[in-house]
Amino acid sequence: MSEANKVLKLGLPKGSLQDSTLDLFAHAGFHFSVQSRSYFPSIDDDELEAILIRAQEMAHYVELGAFDVGLTGKDWIIETDADVVEVADLVYSKASMRPVRWVLAVPESSPVKSVKDLEGKHIATEVVNITKKYLESNGVKASVEFSWGATEVKPPDLADAIVEVTETGSSLRANKLRIVETILESNTKLIANRQSWEDPWKREKIESMALLLEGAINAQGKVGLKMNAPKSSLEKITSIIPALRQPTVAHLANNDWVALEVIVTEKIVRKLIPELKRAGAEGIFEYDINKLID
Repeated sequence: MSEANKVLKLGLPKGSLQDSTLDLFAHAGFHFSVQSRSYFPSIDDDELEAILIRAQEMAHYVELGAFDVGLTGKDWIIETDADVVEVADLVYSKASMRPVRWVLAVPESSPVKSVKDLEGKHIATEVVNITKKYLESNGVKASVEFSWGATEVKPPDLADAIVEVTETGSSLRANKLRIVETILESNTKLIANRQSWEDPWKREKIESMALLLEGAINAQGKVGLKMNAPKSSLEKITSIIPALRQPTVAHLANNDWVALEVIVTEKIVRKLIPELKRAGAEGIFEYDINKLID
């Protein structure tokens, strides 16, 4: 591939995942600029071209080669039965750093207790194929209708049950719906076109992107701490630090003092720093971590 043609076509999910995806890329070192109503974000990497597209369509277009690489959910790979390379699991969502669930839900007053109770009933969902496969695996015959949106409002008048995606379940509860069963747990994946994956330059570029994105996810919720301490306090200080690994210890010009550096979960810092101070640490400072590469 000539220097002029070294461009990787990247599909980014538009919609609910857009902001969290762009934020993840920023922490990984890729900075996009998205203009209002534009589907073509600019990027500070001349080797990347990006287009925003719905996650539901991403796997299909990656399979066709319209994109070399893209981000979409495991659910949409299964739903579209796309033949793509699953490069990396990227466990993040629009509201949290955890997988989402596709659940079978019914009105709170419904007598339905399991999927078996839906024999001959009507189900509305956006994931028709996934739902049909789940019903078939449970020996249940029911009508499954594609839902164009606002799926939570359809029971009981327009559907006996729905299959809907949720992170916390709050939207379902707000619409007086009860979760019966979890059909599928899903997370975002970095996927590649099979021909692109066989191209040495593109594969290296994709693998580097995956490494940095995974590093950005690993760094979520973690911070670094640096401090100085007298050698006499070192054992006590290290005993109270729940470090990711053993803290780094370096000798200072004053042989009676050392410098320590550790990575810890952010939520414990407000308790940990006072304990470190009482144990003899000085010059303590906290810093953010964008990427943590194992």
